[in-house]
Amino acid sequence: MTRLANRLSVSAAALAAVLAASPAYATTDEAAAAAADAAAEAPQADDPGLVDIVVTATKRETNLQDTPIAISVLGGEDIKQRHVQSLLDLGDGSIPSLRVATYESRQTALTVGIRGIVPGDANQPAREPGVGVYIDGIYLARQHGLNASLFEVERIEVLKGPQGTLFGRNTEGGAVNLVSKAPTGDFGGRVITGFGNYGSYNAGMHLNLPEVAGVSFKLDGVISHQDPTVRNPQEGQTGWNQYHRYGGRIAARWKPVSNFTADFAFDTSRDENTPFYSQLINFNPNGYPVATLAQIQANANTLPAGMIAPLPSMVVVSPNRMDVADIGVPQQISTGETQGFSSNLRWKVGDGIELRSVTAWRTVDSEQWDNSGGAHRSPSFLPNGSFSRYSLSFLNARQFSQELQAVGSVGSVDYVVGLYYFNERAEEVAATPNTNQWNATGTGYIIRDAQTWQRSALSISRASYANSKSYAAYGQMTWTPGGMESLHVTLGGRYTNDKKSGDLYKLNNVASAFPFAFSYNRFDPLVILAWDASERINLYAKYSTGYRAGGASSRSISFATFGPESVTAYEVGFKTEFFDRKVRLNVAGYLMDRKNSQFDFDFYLVQTNGTIRHTLETVNAPSATKIRGIEADLTVRPTDNLSFGVSYAYTHWTVPPTPNPLVVGNPLQPLFLVYTPPHAFSGNLDYALPLSGTSKMAFKLHMDANYSDPHYSFDNEPVLVDSSFLVNARVSIADIPMADGGQTLTVALWSRNLFNEEHIYRRSNANRVPIDGNYRTVVGDYANFNTPRTFGVEATLSF
Repeated sequence: MTRLANRLSVSAAALAAVLAASPAYATTDEAAAAAADAAAEAPQADDPGLVDIVVTATKRETNLQDTPIAISVLGGEDIKQRHVQSLLDLGDGSIPSLRVATYESRQTALTVGIRGIVPGDANQPAREPGVGVYIDGIYLARQHGLNASLFEVERIEVLKGPQGTLFGRNTEGGAVNLVSKAPTGDFGGRVITGFGNYGSYNAGMHLNLPEVAGVSFKLDGVISHQDPTVRNPQEGQTGWNQYHRYGGRIAARWKPVSNFTADFAFDTSRDENTPFYSQLINFNPNGYPVATLAQIQANANTLPAGMIAPLPSMVVVSPNRMDVADIGVPQQISTGETQGFSSNLRWKVGDGIELRSVTAWRTVDSEQWDNSGGAHRSPSFLPNGSFSRYSLSFLNARQFSQELQAVGSVGSVDYVVGLYYFNERAEEVAATPNTNQWNATGTGYIIRDAQTWQRSALSISRASYANSKSYAAYGQMTWTPGGMESLHVTLGGRYTNDKKSGDLYKLNNVASAFPFAFSYNRFDPLVILAWDASERINLYAKYSTGYRAGGASSRSISFATFGPESVTAYEVGFKTEFFDRKVRLNVAGYLMDRKNSQFDFDFYLVQTNGTIRHTLETVNAPSATKIRGIEADLTVRPTDNLSFGVSYAYTHWTVPPTPNPLVVGNPLQPLFLVYTPPHAFSGNLDYALPLSGTSKMAFKLHMDANYSDPHYSFDNEPVLVDSSFLVNARVSIADIPMADGGQTLTVALWSRNLFNEEHIYRRSNANRVPIDGNYRTVVGDYANFNTPRTFGVEATLSF
């Protein structure tokens, strides 16, 4: 009981500090109708069928079933039942077409992909993602900071396929829109606290204040913590896969008159974490001759020609997930800090038109400290040689956006027109010192002088910046012909002018100058033909395009530029409900041709000082990448108390062989789409048993299972990660009456990865072969494993 009391007091104290010091994620036009949306989603007492789901994919609130776009939605209840605390938790495959993973092994930046369009190296200021992530319609330009704790989210909308017309640049794979709950103007809220294994705890407060003089406020604060799942034997140093995230939000809604609404929000958050552990899963798989210690000593402590280093006996090779590292290394906390302000003004000029202004400013500051490899990555052993590459990256980014919209209807035409401006500056400094040093025989090691990896004394591998500006004008209209109310024709288009410039101003710790600048124009059309075959059967065919902006690779030794890539997509689908709305089946099939695809070629080269330089060139493929797929979502609610669903995604792709710029003669090399399993599915079951005839108190059970086929995790490496099958569960006694005032208590037990399944989610063979004749790069394949089973108890007081 003492331990429980301590953890609860830690949660409460941390939450109080958050609410006192920080406010977080913003609320804009999509969230403005959140309260109404929640009411629309609530089942009626005389309707035991499926509830309507409201989405904002067309910049207006529409029913999911009437919206001719492939969309998946996780509602607030789904997020709670799955114990989703950050976007990385969606990496379990909850939405089969959506893939979320760490960049490298690091939690500070996320890789987010849809339908086979998944970005590569996220740690560069001059390159862009292929899937747009939005909070309340505001674009988040960097993949850094995406893993901050989620606040009170109304729903997560996943729009599949190019969204080039209404969302614009960098949405060729689709878009992920997090819709926050807006202020209600009525006093009420929730307090959440919980704890679990690995020393985890979480707490949250979501408070609505009464409306005063037409102004409503909402305060949100959250904190979540987990100790390492892999222990670091180095005294005083953190382990791996730990996190401590906190943040808050303050949102205000001003409604001076009935036809004008102004939403303002300020947010701030901080994510402290360590990377996932990188394990050596095999040694010398290509069978190169292994030198003996005596041979190395006889060769002036260097490797004999054509031979690789022996593996020191203290280095563990394991194909299974480790919970204690074999080598202790310096490992400090990585941090990601985000802040932002937004204003959203909406003026209903008349019955047929609403004018909107969305203004946003955001910042990201990220420090990555990744020493997860130890002796499991190159450079290999040499007597008294340094090892354990500490990958350090310091990035900051500032962005501003302004969007003007007119949304309305004229007769049988619904329309959206808008203007958009975006401006960003991002800068990164990186270094890769070695932190450890072997003794003469490989039987022990020491930690090198810590000054080597202090920011003030770093030997800089690269330093670069990039400026981006984008201007766009867009419009979309849907026409329903008179006398043919079942037919809907949608036409849209977006014109964009992109400008980008930058410079690689330091290379290998020497001042350099590799400036670049370019500008290009782009038009993305959209055509949708939709037909309501009946009240509950909707068919559609869609043509759309999208693009991902070009840029430059800061890991290139010349800041080499690459052009934009584009996608042309053809999609057909149907959305149906039948058996008195007890069954919902939505199916989509698509063909996508991806031109000038951006692919990464990289290798790790040993420098003269013993450090490892990661060199990467990004090129545009010479011909089209072809992606084909089918997606299906089935939801069944046979009774008031029981619902279940299954989602499936099939993805087939072909990538053209592409010249490798890092090899003499630029030979053609096969390439791969990363984090794109051929088959993926998820299933869920929810059951509620009423426990009272006079209140909402109920026993609730939730389970979900998520499967993915093996797939690739590097563009140019022909090795597959494991298949995965993850099960999550939650049981609760919900809505226990606490007082006459309406307060209720919910107590829940939850588990993620219930059966403690383990799989490799990221695997590299970059350390299999010598580079430029240097055999110190040869060790073996290294990999990152998923998080082991986590579980806990959580209590929620609603008032």
